[in-house]
Amino acid sequence: MTDQEFLIRRLVCFASCLIYWGGVWVQARRVRKRIGRSPNLKPQGPKEKLLWLGWFLVIASWLGQPFLFGSVFLKPALTFFSALLHPVGLTFGLLLVVAGYAGTLWSYAAMGDAWRIGINEREKNVLISGGPYRWIRHPIYSFQVVMLAGVALLLPTPLSFVVLITHYVCVGIKASDEEKYLISVHGESYRDYLGRTGRLFPKLI
Repeated sequence: MTDQEFLIRRLVCFASCLIYWGGVWVQARRVRKRIGRSPNLKPQGPKEKLLWLGWFLVIASWLGQPFLFGSVFLKPALTFFSALLHPVGLTFGLLLVVAGYAGTLWSYAAMGDAWRIGINEREKNVLISGGPYRWIRHPIYSFQVVMLAGVALLLPTPLSFVVLITHYVCVGIKASDEEKYLISVHGESYRDYLGRTGRLFPKLI
């Protein structure tokens, strides 16, 4: 791996984190301005607070890895991880990061002013089933996973894959909680929606 490729990998990972979470902040402000209140930014209850802690660790690792990668702390010494430093890993990593963020923007557009971060049980939003929601119930989470998979290819260390798995577990729990809430709001129409869509990936059968 050349020094230039090494720099590209680190810059893409660091910039992707800043752009992604900066975009979340912009989206939150936009929706707040449109609806006149917070889009449920504050975590409710101990379970959601633990999930936020998990995401804080994911974000901290996402931002910090580019500075530690290749050091004694994050050296891809194992053969499997070293093999991903091939230029093919760089290409696929870049594609996944870009595709993940493009998919996120698509999801924001489809969700519109119904976009929320947390659950407010007193709120009764419309059911969104257009755009990527036609096939996936939680595409924003799905595209986060895609981006982190790209980061794992760009900076292939055990920590990268621990972060990816941790995030996947957190969004799975969050998605399950959101579905329980949406069933209580939309009833049979949401159960029908559950039957024809996948949670994080399109339903194959």
